Amino acid sequence: MHMEEKKNIPELNALISLMDEPDEQIFSQISEKIFSYGMDSISLLEDAWDKTFDADLQQRIEGIIHDVQYANTYQSIRNWYLSGGTDLLQGFMLLSKTRYPKLDEDKITKQIGQFTQDVWLELNKELTALAKVRVLNHILFDIHHFEGNLSHISSPSNNFINKVLETRKGNPLSLSIIYLIIAQSLHVPVFGINLPQHFIIGYADEKKDGGKWVADKNTIRFYINAFRKGKIFSKNDIETFLMQMNVKPDKSHFLPCDNITMMKRLIANLILSYEGEGEKSRAEELRNISKALR
Repeated sequence: MHMEEKKNIPELNALISLMDEPDEQIFSQISEKIFSYGMDSISLLEDAWDKTFDADLQQRIEGIIHDVQYANTYQSIRNWYLSGGTDLLQGFMLLSKTRYPKLDEDKITKQIGQFTQDVWLELNKELTALAKVRVLNHILFDIHHFEGNLSHISSPSNNFINKVLETRKGNPLSLSIIYLIIAQSLHVPVFGINLPQHFIIGYADEKKDGGKWVADKNTIRFYINAFRKGKIFSKNDIETFLMQMNVKPDKSHFLPCDNITMMKRLIANLILSYEGEGEKSRAEELRNISKALR
């Protein structure tokens, strides 16, 4: 801790001690000052909450803690977007922090790392594209028992990485994202495909570029449905699906989308889920979070 931060702690403690101020206008000024300390204020606020039995004061403290954590998460998501949104796992974890601000990123990274290692042990360069997918499917769906949450498809928990890893259940998008994170880290050329009312994975063709094999995102060999334990299907199957939905096919229905598009769709899923459960304030916060991605 820097000297300036050390000098500020007594002031922060003094401000927190004044949080039982009855005058709402004065309290508003006190809370704004505490808020200006950002995440440095959280542990002291939590200590203050533990030491009081005043329900009104606890509610005030909870409000400031929420506002500080929300602002920090918003800025982190904004920074992720401005940096290009290249780290899909980081984006998923940040969005999950909107509901679980104390989410353990190291624990999640280690869990994903273990799944990745399990797949890596079964892969080799000689395997065909279909054989690689069979390995991924076997490890994720047979060994680790990931599956579509058919009984609670609209639950908000399907959109948070910590809950999906804990329950091994998710929706088409969250299961696809976990599949993509693992496969892409092992250089398997798979990408997200943003279908209406569904989300799938495309396995890209590869071509030689300077003696090196690289994914051709404009040519998808086949598609994978992570929600259905990695079932493989074709472009014709997508066309049939779109026809049944009365949706005119567009090239975006067959080609990869970027990570930012996936995060926007996760937010859209959550807004619908929260509105369905009557949690309008959470839905409104997520509408605001979506502004960080544009």
